[in-house]
Amino acid sequence: MRFSHYRDKDQAEVDLVIERGQELWGVEVKRAASVQAKDAAGLARLADQAGKHFQGGMLIYTGRHCLKLKVPGCYAVPIGMLWGEEPGVFMSSETARQALTGQEQ
Repeated sequence: MRFSHYRDKDQAEVDLVIERGQELWGVEVKRAASVQAKDAAGLARLADQAGKHFQGGMLIYTGRHCLKLKVPGCYAVPIGMLWGEEPGVFMSSETARQALTGQEQ
């Protein structure tokens, strides 16, 4: 497995590209609570460049809902889901810390 990033001459970029053999996935991270079409431009460009090798991607953002993007196989995913938060449900920072560390108070 190999990890890298993608940026082309037009400055379209993807924060993390994960490669396994000829298959690849893209991960874009945004600090916004909403997603706009332009936010997936880097994933779209990566998908075009990779062709059949592109397996999908994720745009991680601070919002509350999983959204299907126009780029095939790509979704916007709330960052809170990385530590167990249910989509649309707020998790406090203390609860997130406990979930990550396996500790209870």
